[in-house]
Amino acid sequence: MHAESSRNLPRLILYHQTTHDPDGVPCSIIPLITQPGILVTHVIIAAIHINEDPDALTLNDHPPSDSRFVTTWAELRLAQANGIIVMGMLGGAAKGSYARLDQDQSTFERYYLPLSELIRERGLGGLDLDVEEHMSLAGIIRLIDRLRADFGPSFIITLAPVAAALLDARRNLSGFDYEALEVMRGDQIAWYNAQFYCGWGDASNPVMYDMCVARGWAPEKIVVGLVTTPDNGAGYVPFEILGQNLKLLQRQFPKFGGVMGWEYFNGRPGGKERPWEWAQEMTKILRASDPGILKASQELMQIAPAIEIDNDDETGVQPHFPKASNTTQRVLIGSHRIDSAISS
Repeated sequence: MHAESSRNLPRLILYHQTTHDPDGVPCSIIPLITQPGILVTHVIIAAIHINEDPDALTLNDHPPSDSRFVTTWAELRLAQANGIIVMGMLGGAAKGSYARLDQDQSTFERYYLPLSELIRERGLGGLDLDVEEHMSLAGIIRLIDRLRADFGPSFIITLAPVAAALLDARRNLSGFDYEALEVMRGDQIAWYNAQFYCGWGDASNPVMYDMCVARGWAPEKIVVGLVTTPDNGAGYVPFEILGQNLKLLQRQFPKFGGVMGWEYFNGRPGGKERPWEWAQEMTKILRASDPGILKASQELMQIAPAIEIDNDDETGVQPHFPKASNTTQRVLIGSHRIDSAISS
């Protein structure tokens, strides 16, 4: 199992699915590194889909190697260089990925191998299994076992059930019983990104989280999943209410697993113009007892480290970094230096 240091608790996780605006301009995650008062532990790039053609993987609607993702992959490498763990998410609302993996061994191999190649090619630190279609318990165990065998003990394997599935196997989008999975492969699963929204949970009070712990789930393995804005689904909880609940959970459970946000690009209060502000607000809540966080982030703002990240495009196309004002982060792409201004 991936051994996570207690320093990473509580986790602050952001899903990054809407990587571009309607005009094709990348939604930059660099402010998660350069803006003050932010301690994001994990970014999960979403969503990887296994299609009918085994060699036609897509990241949302395009091949992961599409030129539109040059900036996205470059920024994710920069996040890794700054201590953020970057994972991929497989599946989600678009069905088919897990049905294709849940077949005979030869079919599994055909569909699994391109996925494993993508993980290696992009240096992903883990994979989040968001199973929103029927899959057998044996099928998900086979996938977990193969990921562990191929990528070793440090590779992070997580799942993303609706919160209700942790309490009742009948209230479930995945088909298999999560309690049975935890009994059989819990030592291989780092945590669960439990969806406390869209009618599957309530993050405005501690009742459902308490029920999960009372049922036997370890608090360090339950991450409270939130929508970052009402635009992303029902169940949004305002910060003034959410903060009280999360602080209560932290007092009650010293190993509280943390929070994940769906998703980055439009989170409140800054919205699409300043989406990183959701992470700032969550850092204030989750790290209120850690005065070193603000000091460290202020020191980061005073320096602009040059970080080497590989050129993504074989044609030599350089990533586009959005222009704004104030703080400048100097980034080295291959042998080329570019100055990327990050707005505050």
